[in-house]
Amino acid sequence: MATLGVNVDHIATIRQARGGNDPDPVQAAVLAELAGAHGITAHLREDRRHIQDRDIYILKQVVKTHLNLEMALTSELMKIAIDVLPYMVTLVPERREERTTEGGLSVREHEKEFAKAIETFRHNHILVSLFITPDLNEIKAAKRVGATHIELHTGAYANATSAGARFEELEKLKDAALAANKFGLHVNAGHGLNYQNVSPVAQIELIEELNIGHSIISRATLTGIDSAVRDMIALI
Repeated sequence: MATLGVNVDHIATIRQARGGNDPDPVQAAVLAELAGAHGITAHLREDRRHIQDRDIYILKQVVKTHLNLEMALTSELMKIAIDVLPYMVTLVPERREERTTEGGLSVREHEKEFAKAIETFRHNHILVSLFITPDLNEIKAAKRVGATHIELHTGAYANATSAGARFEELEKLKDAALAANKFGLHVNAGHGLNYQNVSPVAQIELIEELNIGHSIISRATLTGIDSAVRDMIALI
């Protein structure tokens, strides 16, 4: 059964819209864990549009489950990750103009860079996951560069506009999870998952963790984070 990692980025988005200290993503992380979340995810972007360095350092101190730091592969962010020592780093593509992460990594095109970075992270006892589309060639590349985990980008599934297209994308996720498992990779998934579409993905046996942020934080603004997290856990 898949577990739930709660992404607290958009608590920070609300804070940054006004400035100041409220609402605090660290407090949100604590409440999410108390509600049953199995992990906390935060994306430290190069432009610091939501999560700030301070958040990551304090999250490392207070998170009792495990902290998953999403980040682009840059020297600056690598230094921060090695200083913080999260449980896991998830490497993601990043473009300044995007609102959210729009696609998966092109691991095949940059294998040397990923292999070198992963070796550094592993030397510092940090697990590494690569955020990729459900593509067999990218899964093979993730294995070659030394990743222990992948996170399947579920955006195409979440954005499908017909039942047929949704079924097709779900089958791709199932096939990708099976292939990754055969290569000895742990499989997580996320992007665009919400209360209406999460259950079929959660039922994919080989997916270990679902990382969900926007839909949970959106509901939390109306019902509170405790209820929002518990409702999602019930669905998965």
